[in-house]
Amino acid sequence: MLAGQFESKLGKKFQVSFPKRFRSELGDRLVLTKGLENCLIVVSQNNWQTLLEGTKGLPFINKESRELQRFLLGNAFELAIDTKGRVLIPEFLREYANLKEDIVFVGIDRFVEIWSKENWTKEQKNLSQNIELIAEKLTNNPAQEGLKKINE
Repeated sequence: MLAGQFESKLGKKFQVSFPKRFRSELGDRLVLTKGLENCLIVVSQNNWQTLLEGTKGLPFINKESRELQRFLLGNAFELAIDTKGRVLIPEFLREYANLKEDIVFVGIDRFVEIWSKENWTKEQKNLSQNIELIAEKLTNNPAQEGLKKINE
């Protein structure tokens, strides 16, 4: 399981050292793409279908499904890890996530998010202020209720 956070710095050549702990979980063949909340998402090539979870089973004619797939898969980029454990983040993805110098890698179970330090700090503040409401919404989620009934 991928968990925890690691701070790093984006080098002058736009390379960053990918945390060794995350590399050992994900492997050397990675896919990078835009994530929600202006972060980036990294998944292993073997697990890239994680990106499609919200759209699986929806028909092609569903516009929102196509748009989400377009957003995630249309912006996907295969990452190559060099011998020093560094990856190059392409310009269009750096711009989307506002990556400057200080960045944060965050392990989220089966994938890793990459945040600008500035955006991560804002996100952490927001989460800290709203986590009780977020947790309450999840417990009142009709999909969660359906899962509870299935498991009973």
